[in-house]
Amino acid sequence: MPPWDLPLWLESLTRVAPSTLEVYSRDMRDAVLWLQSQRVDSPDATTRRHLRRYLAHLDGEGYARRTTARKASVIRRYFDWARRSDRLVSDPAAGLSAPRGSSTLPRILSASELDALVEGSPRSAQDPVIDLRDRTIVELLYGSGLRVSELCGLTRTDIAHGFDAITVWGKGNKQRRLPLSEPAAEELRSWLDRGRQGLATAESPAEAVFLNRRGRALSPRDVRRILDRRAASPTHPHALRHTFATHLLDGGADLRSVQELLGHADLATTQIYTRVSRERLRDIHRQTHPRA
Repeated sequence: MPPWDLPLWLESLTRVAPSTLEVYSRDMRDAVLWLQSQRVDSPDATTRRHLRRYLAHLDGEGYARRTTARKASVIRRYFDWARRSDRLVSDPAAGLSAPRGSSTLPRILSASELDALVEGSPRSAQDPVIDLRDRTIVELLYGSGLRVSELCGLTRTDIAHGFDAITVWGKGNKQRRLPLSEPAAEELRSWLDRGRQGLATAESPAEAVFLNRRGRALSPRDVRRILDRRAASPTHPHALRHTFATHLLDGGADLRSVQELLGHADLATTQIYTRVSRERLRDIHRQTHPRA
């Protein structure tokens, strides 16, 4: 990515430990890749709005506030260097800070909301291939708790021969193997056997499991549109992951198992779902017990 001159920027950081340099490099490369996906191809084409949207994207992907704050700090450092080295006139990252985020608990979908996502709308049923693909996506996001990036990155080789498990690549390129629910396995098998070919073109990536209407690999933005089209109200893909984790804990799963299934590096990240479960139990008690 020559216009960004990341190697030169990293070389300028002479008082930074090698391990920290690796983190800086990864954080800025991730930021640049996202900016390029938004057709922002150089530092001088970057606006403050682009950077705010990127941080909001990280928040939506479920990154911890501390991680997002670190990434914001790296972005500020890079653009300050770019300004001082005359690569741009003004610094779009000056004073940039990570979104504070909400203090509320993660949104958990109700049974009726889940049913609506699975069943879809009358309009979605008009195209059987699209409807099959979208049902499969919903079943995987909820049934296995995938991040949307993990779903979009699935390849045929990631699927176990018996369709009972999948291998996903999470944050930090960490690999984990996840069981598939029976509905998800059935939908996934149907999609690959008789649905995918309806969207594939000569230019389609051969190994990509999911394709969009143009035959290209599905993107997180495509998934967001799919859920919004099927849901009664706007629904972020991460809400399905939140619901997956909360339902596991409600059903008696231990915290360490849920941590492993979600691919959380830190148990503290998983612990928020115990608070969600306690809140749900209080709500049930208040709504159903005569002396609550």
